[in-house]
Amino acid sequence: MKDSGDRINSISKSLRIFSRADTKTKQKSDLHEGLDSTLLILRHRLKANEQRPAINVIKDYGVIPGVACFPGQINQVFMNILANAIDALDEVSQNRSFDDLQANPNCITISTQIREQTVMISISDNGPGMDESVRTKIFDHLFTTKQVGKGTGLGLAIAYQIVTDTHGGKLDV
Repeated sequence: MKDSGDRINSISKSLRIFSRADTKTKQKSDLHEGLDSTLLILRHRLKANEQRPAINVIKDYGVIPGVACFPGQINQVFMNILANAIDALDEVSQNRSFDDLQANPNCITISTQIREQTVMISISDNGPGMDESVRTKIFDHLFTTKQVGKGTGLGLAIAYQIVTDTHGGKLDV
């Protein structure tokens, strides 16, 4: 019961962190806390299922300062990017055997660092990647590689807008 109570407390805290209502001004935010709360929310999608073993998440967090931002919006960016990575790994897993997936597990790596006085967050997966025709359209409004009914094509366009327009940052693939 104690473990379950602790897990409920952890999920509740993560949901509060993730869904903070943004204020009219930017707030100093711990981006590692936002990433961790997003991963906790997505935990059920990372777990093993009948098609594949669990997706490994490697966190290579560097020392970064609090960042002035709209935390709820930045957490939405993390959610959209990580959900797309999970979707891509799930799709490629359909063409691989369970034994192959166990021998060469799906993996998402998140790293943070300071480079030239800029906070950099890198999220990568070991999926097949994307060809150049997809890469050039990935942030276009309503662009999707998913089948009808499997996605709206809005997630990465919104992420791009939040990072570049709202926060003056840069989002690269």
